[in-house]
Amino acid sequence: MTLYQYYTDGGISEGLSTNQPHFTLNRKNITLYSGAVHYFRVPPQYWRDRLRKLRAAGLNAVETYVPWNLHEPEIGTFDFGKGSSDFSQFLDIEKFLRIAQEEDLFAIVRPGPYICAEWDFGGLPSWLLRSNVKIRTSDSLFMEAVTKYFGALLQILVPLQFTKGGSVIAVQIENEYGNTKSVDTGYLEGLKEILERSGIVEVLFTSDTPSNGWSGTLPGVLATANFQEKAKHELGLLKEFQPDKPLMVMEYWTGWFDHWTDKHHTRSADAFGQVLDEILEFGASVNFYMFHGGTNWGFPNGANVEYASGDYSKYRPDTTSYDYDAPLSEAGDYTDKYHKVKELVLKHNKVVTRLPELPQLSDKTAYPDVQVTEMLTLDDLIRQSTIQIDSKLVSMEFLDINNASGQSYGYVVYRHENTNIPANSVLKIEGYVCDTVTVLVNGELKSKILKTQADLDDFGYWKVKDSSLQLGTQEYKSATLDLVVENSGRNNYGKLDQFNQYKGLWQGNVLINDQVLDTWKVIPLEFKKKWTESLQNWRPASENIGPALYKATFEIDDPVDTFVDMTKWTKGFVVVNGFVLARYMKLGPQQTAFLPGPFLKKGLNSILVFEHFVPTMVIQFSKEHIFETLA
Repeated sequence: MTLYQYYTDGGISEGLSTNQPHFTLNRKNITLYSGAVHYFRVPPQYWRDRLRKLRAAGLNAVETYVPWNLHEPEIGTFDFGKGSSDFSQFLDIEKFLRIAQEEDLFAIVRPGPYICAEWDFGGLPSWLLRSNVKIRTSDSLFMEAVTKYFGALLQILVPLQFTKGGSVIAVQIENEYGNTKSVDTGYLEGLKEILERSGIVEVLFTSDTPSNGWSGTLPGVLATANFQEKAKHELGLLKEFQPDKPLMVMEYWTGWFDHWTDKHHTRSADAFGQVLDEILEFGASVNFYMFHGGTNWGFPNGANVEYASGDYSKYRPDTTSYDYDAPLSEAGDYTDKYHKVKELVLKHNKVVTRLPELPQLSDKTAYPDVQVTEMLTLDDLIRQSTIQIDSKLVSMEFLDINNASGQSYGYVVYRHENTNIPANSVLKIEGYVCDTVTVLVNGELKSKILKTQADLDDFGYWKVKDSSLQLGTQEYKSATLDLVVENSGRNNYGKLDQFNQYKGLWQGNVLINDQVLDTWKVIPLEFKKKWTESLQNWRPASENIGPALYKATFEIDDPVDTFVDMTKWTKGFVVVNGFVLARYMKLGPQQTAFLPGPFLKKGLNSILVFEHFVPTMVIQFSKEHIFETLA
């Protein structure tokens, strides 16, 4: 008997119920064994594979966040899988939830509007920063934007609820709201009212770490717990706060994410299993965060920052890999944790339904080395940019592009022309750089080449306020000064003031020898697929020093999963067949980029590498992920 046959036999009269100390679904007892799989972090061609592997482990539900910034990339433009954004192929949430049901899984949906998730701006669209919006509050401007977005999203979710014949059994209100330390209960009540008015009838819940308190909860709404250790203590606090309700760990953290330059996070299967056994012995339901982490494709990775009187120096961007040391690896492979989950769920689950056989793993290969053959310099790219704005220094969010929605991701170049630069001049940038800057004069690199972690404490990176750079002994007349600034990812977690962030140069002036430079040409480089694939006038590749885009092509007969090995490059990002795949940095810990077979095609494929400093004229592949942190 399948899960749906067991819980819908005789018709559906009731959804998930919390009116007693244990869950019931359609009036039958249920313990939820759920796993987080984010549809937007997994190639849609692999959704069924990942969900079937989840079900094969004995789980009965899948949980996913919903990223507002992908579904409304420009103000009023919604994309749920049929849009024109580069991420559109990942965004058919209706298809994902229907596949979950076909794979005999229920679904838990966490629509935000804030999701954390180690995702850029916690899933909020960056265009909110263009106006005086007080995010994650009952501020009328914010709630107006949320209402419009939820209006589009909930049209899709409402028919997919369990009591309407779908898979969705529970919906979360906001996310870890108590961690803001500035709780606006009216905001949570407003979200609840929008969900219910729009037709959400399944269980609503909040999630927070019990030992942090209960300020992010609402009366009459199920509170759930997030933690990694001390299960008995945290669940005891939850039971004390909510004595007559079911216990649910909404986030049991199976591993952890990486920042660039961190040591790669791992956690043993035994330690993981010991806490899981405590959770299940306590009688609680559980959601594994993450069960399958997936990938922060391209640019929308998140970051962490701790503001203290405007101090940006503790900014820490996340890697592209969101492997999370989860039970299913980034490439969908089984791990020791996977088998530990299967063992312990089988031990505790009292409702036995049919499970699929373990799906076979995907083939993986290391393709032969590919030679870089062509390149475009930074100046070549700027000449082909369709947008060049005469402006003062301004953050990318305030550029009047993308239908008045600003620039969300990528790079922005601040160009100052006809610049007289005496010998031994000093360039100064006031405030902090958000997030890295590379300096060129007449196309010649002036920034130091990144070699060690100590270099991040110097000019060119987020750690230094009011930083200065010696421009050398040469005198320049009527020179072109380029400042290439990278958005490395917006903060996704914390107190509300930690979300007041902009990307680019915006905190002060740029000066040469204490003289303010005040006339700039601002050029956004978003590397959207349509523009990247239109680039022309490629020149033969050479070992250029400084920012440039390098091109290689290769032919394959059988596209399968692989990893692009960037250990010999320095810093930048990789583009495959027009899609921005991953960032890289030689300092690690991530040294390879997962390249799924569906992103390749039979025949000719292209790989582009945007390198900040020094190229390697060959692109290599690996059959496995490489994690190594350099000093």
